[in-house]
Amino acid sequence: MRVNPAADRNHAPAQSGHREPGAVTAAAEEPAQATRVSLTEIVVPVRNEERTLVASIHRLHDYLVRNFPYPFLITIAENGSVDSTREVAAALARRFPEVSFVSFDGRGRGLALRRAWAASRADVVSYMDADLSIDLDGFLPLVAPLASGHSDLAIGTRHARGASVRRSLHRSVLSRTYNLILRIVLGVSFSDAQCGFKAGRREVVQAILPTVHDDQWFFDTELLCVAQRQGLRIHEVPVDCLDDPDTSVDIRRTVWDMLRGVVRVAGRRMRGSLVKPLPPHLERPRLPTGRIHRFLRFAAVGTVTGVLHLLLYLGFRTMMPALAANGLGLLLATVLNTAANRRITFGVRTRRDMLRHQARGAVAFLLGLVCISASLLAVGPGAGRAVELCVLLIGDAFASLLRFALMQHWVFARSRPEEGEEAAR
Repeated sequence: MRVNPAADRNHAPAQSGHREPGAVTAAAEEPAQATRVSLTEIVVPVRNEERTLVASIHRLHDYLVRNFPYPFLITIAENGSVDSTREVAAALARRFPEVSFVSFDGRGRGLALRRAWAASRADVVSYMDADLSIDLDGFLPLVAPLASGHSDLAIGTRHARGASVRRSLHRSVLSRTYNLILRIVLGVSFSDAQCGFKAGRREVVQAILPTVHDDQWFFDTELLCVAQRQGLRIHEVPVDCLDDPDTSVDIRRTVWDMLRGVVRVAGRRMRGSLVKPLPPHLERPRLPTGRIHRFLRFAAVGTVTGVLHLLLYLGFRTMMPALAANGLGLLLATVLNTAANRRITFGVRTRRDMLRHQARGAVAFLLGLVCISASLLAVGPGAGRAVELCVLLIGDAFASLLRFALMQHWVFARSRPEEGEEAAR
């Protein structure tokens, strides 16, 4: 890693009422205000950006000098470039005292952000994409709640009321679909995981970085999932966005990597490895999650076990009649469904009453079996596999609602933790 010598000088945290040499802003000549003054570091991860880097850094630097009230440092984090990006970045670091340059051998936006943020000594760390597709007028609203201590992380969102977005239809659909998947599978509450406009309190970010494993495009999502599971406060800022039509991002590869990341984080969440203890002074009181979050977790578990039921049915159907294949497949899926909901949806972690819960879950199994079997009998043996599968899907949906009601009010009614305890999981 190569670091511009100016970086160490500019990374020193600023004291209230004092600005570091070279950290000039529009408010530099005004009297010191009775407010908290924070050094803010803006990391710009780059790879093969020799054509646009100079214009972007000039624009960002000029904007911050004129409009940003806190001391700042711009860090160009180069990773894996094969063009002259390193030379261009080094020249910019020599030209501006507020610009530093670091270079890493590996590739990945997540890798660049991880290493730059881990080495930072600023009060607030942030990043934005090199194309500056997000209107910079949103940067102060992004940083202000962090500088005041009100929030722990802040993200720009293109999907909230007040945002203005100009981008291609297919990218907009992909983005909204991806965030919907996150809400259903991981139960997240933030609206835009991948907007390249984020910030966080440095001590908070550095505390949760070891729990974030991805070093590529999924880094943002995993960071936010970890932060939410830790009970940290995430502030959202509607932004104006104009996407770069000439982006070099491989959309299909990125989508595939993100979906793999969702599966991996869901698995870590089930194993309980997504949360690590934070220093006591960073802990936030956790609010109750409410029934809607519990139902979302139930729906995610039901989706997985519903797919398993269909796969088991198709496998058993080659060896036995429809009713028998459905009964055996539903039995195995229900055992797994009850065990998963016991731990994930209702927060029962001990082995106590495990058999009783499975026995009560069997009641839901029998009711579901009766409903679906009656539907299959009504359709008849000559209806075809496609019709049978449609009947199974409809029957599974109805049985799922019935199971949730039974689990909520009977199966786990006396065993699940109180709302406040559940939120602390």
